[in-house]
Amino acid sequence: MTDSVAQHAGLPHAVFLHRLAGESPSSALEPRLGRAAFVALRLVDLLGAEYTTLHPDAFHYQYVATARCCRDLPPGATERSHLVGLVQGTHDAFEQRSVGLVLPALFAYAHYLEDEMRLGEALDVLDTLLQVGGEKLPPTDAVGARLRRARVYRKLNEFDAAEQSYADGGALAATIGDTHSELLSRIGRGYVVTARGNLAEAEHALRGVLGDAERLGDAAAQALAHQGISVVLNTVGQPSEAIPHAWRAFELYTDDVSRMRALGDLGTMLLTVGDVESAERALGEILRRGATHEVLDNATIELMHCASYRRDRVGFERWREQCDARRESMPPNILVDYMLKAAIGRARFGQLDRAERLLTSALRMADEAGLHEFTFRIERIQAGLRDCDCTEPAAESALRSEAVKEVSASLAELGA
Repeated sequence: MTDSVAQHAGLPHAVFLHRLAGESPSSALEPRLGRAAFVALRLVDLLGAEYTTLHPDAFHYQYVATARCCRDLPPGATERSHLVGLVQGTHDAFEQRSVGLVLPALFAYAHYLEDEMRLGEALDVLDTLLQVGGEKLPPTDAVGARLRRARVYRKLNEFDAAEQSYADGGALAATIGDTHSELLSRIGRGYVVTARGNLAEAEHALRGVLGDAERLGDAAAQALAHQGISVVLNTVGQPSEAIPHAWRAFELYTDDVSRMRALGDLGTMLLTVGDVESAERALGEILRRGATHEVLDNATIELMHCASYRRDRVGFERWREQCDARRESMPPNILVDYMLKAAIGRARFGQLDRAERLLTSALRMADEAGLHEFTFRIERIQAGLRDCDCTEPAAESALRSEAVKEVSASLAELGA
């Protein structure tokens, strides 16, 4: 199966067939999972409105074949469990004429794929959920699917689609009085504005959401707003002001996935103010506890950056090799960040030619993906690369405020 075949116009769920297009033998696990996901979602399609007159026998034959395909997968694979549950949920939904019975499995599978950074596949599952559910989709599920789809679009750097999906989800949430989802919609749009590079507008919007979330007593929305504000402040060169917001987000979150994401941001910011020990403590905690693919990628990149900051050549190469082994699955924003920080590391060790090549590649990727903030940052670094003595150890930072010192002390207690 080649990419051109997998992308054949009109072939539903072709994104899953891309797993068959690599060099892996047909007996390898990834191609088998891709094939099973494809046929499982083709089964889900039978719940759509156009198949309401489908004869039960036709569904039964396809269900039996699909269930066998999924059960034959290795039992230890997490994705197999999702697919088996999805097929069973589809069977129950068809038998009882209730599409709601398959929705939890679709949501769970989409979430799994997003965590694994299989973003195109996650988008396909969410689109399938909305198409199959149609007008029968409960309003809360319709809102949740649109907001999650917006988040996936944002991670794919498809910002126009992300903004539209956030707006659609927020408008629908308003009609049912779902204030939490309305706040999430506004926060998501603030994140998109941040990614586009309009940082002043992003900060204004996120601070407005934070005030409303505090007034409503919505701790989850407060956490997201604090985290968004911290990213904006750090990006505009105010890391000391950003760090307390990142720590507050960590405190407010109740789920481990979000807490580890906040801890990753915190580690990045602590390194910015020169507190490399606290930064490595935060990032090491992520590796110790475990996290999603995206958060682990970011933590590994930042640990590489910490090593070059300390001029630890051996540590830098060790972390760089781990990043390089993961780069094929990195989305554009994470890949550009990796290449930028690998270039900075090369410069710190006197390898300016290699640093320039990496920066050129990173700039091209940032331009192609519309990552304007990265573009500005890379261009500034390129302009001054030959003028600074990057091999000198970093000077003591004057950016560590009392608030930052308090966060560092709290972080030390966390790992004690």
